[in-house]
Order: sequence, then C-alpha cells, then structure tokens
Amino acid sequence: MYFLMAGIALTLLKYFEIGFVAGWSWWWVLSPYAMAVAWWAWADSTGYTKRKAMEAMNKKKQERIDRQRESLGMGNRNRRR
Repeated sequence: MYFLMAGIALTLLKYFEIGFVAGWSWWWVLSPYAMAVAWWAWADSTGYTKRKAMEAMNKKKQERIDRQRESLGMGNRNRRR
C-alpha cells in the first residue's frame, strides 16, 4: 500500500512538474508501481495475505465470543486448550 501511495504522489509531482521530481526520469517515478506489484505477488505466493486475513478473522471471532460471555454474565474466563 505504501508503494502505491508513493507511486501516486511521485506521478502527480512529475506530471505537474513540481519540485525536484520534475527532473527525474519516468522510470524512477513509475518504479514504486513495479515494487507494489512485486510485493503483492510475493505476499500472495507465500501465503502472507491469507495468514493475516485469518488472524484478523480469529481476533474478531474471539472478541465476539468474549462479548457474548460478558453479556451472559459468565465473565471473561480463560479458555482451556
């Protein structure tokens, strides 16, 4: 996401010829887009994206269970594993 935001910012600076970026080659200005594609390809191929999604889902699930227990008056007991 940071590569994409940097790419958009650099593209706008280059297009409107603002600051020192106006003198850069388009290859340098567009390189954050290539890095974003490489990052997303790596994240998907290694399972990083799926793992983070599962962690978020498990956290939301546990918070929901804790809220339900609290509303039933059972308190927040430690789960036996």
